[in-house]
Amino acid sequence: MNDTRPFPSETDIHAWVDGRMDVAGCVRMEAWLASNLRRAEEIRGWQRDAQQLRAALGGLPPAAGQRTLDPTMIRARRRRRVRARIAMAAVLVLTLGVGMVGGWQARRMAAPAASAPMADALQAYRMFASNRHLNLDVTQHEPGQLQGWLRQHFRNAPRLPDLDGAGFHPVGARLLATDSGPAAMVLYQNAEGGAISFYIRPPSPSHGVLPRGQRRDGQLVATYWSGNGYNYALVSPVNASDVRVIREAAFPPSI
Repeated sequence: MNDTRPFPSETDIHAWVDGRMDVAGCVRMEAWLASNLRRAEEIRGWQRDAQQLRAALGGLPPAAGQRTLDPTMIRARRRRRVRARIAMAAVLVLTLGVGMVGGWQARRMAAPAASAPMADALQAYRMFASNRHLNLDVTQHEPGQLQGWLRQHFRNAPRLPDLDGAGFHPVGARLLATDSGPAAMVLYQNAEGGAISFYIRPPSPSHGVLPRGQRRDGQLVATYWSGNGYNYALVSPVNASDVRVIREAAFPPSI
């Protein structure tokens, strides 16, 4: 019986992007892309994103790399970036019409959110820390287990922030990827299920070493700093139970 389903389906596209399509399917897919140039540009962009993440995680254990290279997340991030750029362009055009003051405001609003320091730490919190079904790469079954895991993946990794005073304890961690190399998010939780994340990554090309700072993004606040060759952030809801303890953990005297 002939297959009457339209080609390519979303499943076909995902299989091609992820390198799981057979030879006959690839030939058919390449022919379709050649005749659908507008869509081809978007789909090939998804493929490049996946390949870049695979390259960034080339030296990591296979299991960790496979869990991190979630094609759905890659494509979702790309779609969000495209929508954000379109929205910011519209704001710029509308605001420039009201004069110099409006133009100054438009430039501020049109600055890409990703240019802010530790934007990826906030994104990781939204994507993973609030996900009750998150599959962590490692969970803490005994004291010091997460600290040892962190030092396996990050040379000169610092001691994990002590948030016991705020009632938060480390429960697990997830290995991620950035434009500069591997990153990690360590998840803290309290007895009520609240979450705080500790994020570590190499300095980014756009920001390098960070001064001590703090910024709010929606309902989250990121407290960030640098040391030992890495950038760090503690991300928590703005209504966290003990902001003072969190800030002191982020800015220890030794850093």
